[in-house]
Amino acid sequence: MSVEVVFWSVVLARFALPLLIPMFPLPAIIACLLLDGVDQTIFQTFGFDPPFYQSYDKAMDVFYLSIAYLASLRNWTHPGAVKISRFLFFFRQIGVVAFEATGIRLLLLLFPNTFEYFFIAYESVRTRRNPLRYTFKFWVIVAAAIWIFVKLPQEYWIHIAKLDLTDTIRDVPWFLPTLVVAILVLLAVLYFFVRPRLSPADWSWRFRADPLPAGIDEASERAAYQAAHRKVFDLTTLEKIFLIGLISVIYGQVLPGVDASGVQMFLGIAVFVVINAAIGLWAARRGYSWNSAAVSFGIVFAVNVVLVVVADVLLSRGPGQLHLVDALFFIFLFSILATLYDRYRPIADYRVAHPDRAAAGGERAG
Repeated sequence: MSVEVVFWSVVLARFALPLLIPMFPLPAIIACLLLDGVDQTIFQTFGFDPPFYQSYDKAMDVFYLSIAYLASLRNWTHPGAVKISRFLFFFRQIGVVAFEATGIRLLLLLFPNTFEYFFIAYESVRTRRNPLRYTFKFWVIVAAAIWIFVKLPQEYWIHIAKLDLTDTIRDVPWFLPTLVVAILVLLAVLYFFVRPRLSPADWSWRFRADPLPAGIDEASERAAYQAAHRKVFDLTTLEKIFLIGLISVIYGQVLPGVDASGVQMFLGIAVFVVINAAIGLWAARRGYSWNSAAVSFGIVFAVNVVLVVVADVLLSRGPGQLHLVDALFFIFLFSILATLYDRYRPIADYRVAHPDRAAAGGERAG
């Protein structure tokens, strides 16, 4: 097998697997996490060290975490957990932007990636139990425990001490036996002390996302709800600007060949988000909707290609100096995130507006 085939297989897998997170949250995000951990090993096995891959690796990490955040808007029935998810996700992205702009590694310790493990914790609970049985305080404690006892040590190990697990196992003879013993002790505690004290499960193992609330499980109904409750510029649009803007700034900082500054990137994305919001709201109020996410993505992508080309021509007062590959990549990224956000945010809003139906999906699935 050629190294090019191996490289593109890994890259495509890292972009395709996250798209499964909305429907299979726990298995898909664990698959993304595992692939992120072994991709370099795969390349080394085939004697290949892709140039600039470290930058692409960071960008793809941001991509799958973004899809996970959007999946929490779609699937999570506990409004408090959604709020925690939102805070943890944006807190981390702000830290990553600050790190990429300054190079200060301490920022990655101060802004740890608690969101990822919190997402895994919530979905692990949901596989057997209704998340609504737990209070907001419970989910805060879960997030705090992950932050303090898991992510802070991990971020220190990776970004401050700059240690590598494989190298440490190789160079420190006692490290691997100690790690194995610690894992066995943890498993024993969970099995013998935690498991017997757990309340009975609410349902059998559930790895697929629950059905959506009955009142908003069709594209036309989502569009109607959006049309009745949205404005061109509101808190939803502002969140969308920060979601796509921060991620685009991170991509622009870590990927080679991108000339725009972070401020230029963010402002440009903000303009496109507002234009897209206006077009989407216009379509929703006239009853235009598409059940297929693929069709929605295709329409958003085509509209944004036209907008980028027109903007390039107008701003350059003639044929512009548009870098086609970079432009298409960012339009592709923008369109995926915009499409999923526009489909999933109304679901989260609907659950907040109709708390009595928040658990409807889980009840129907059970």
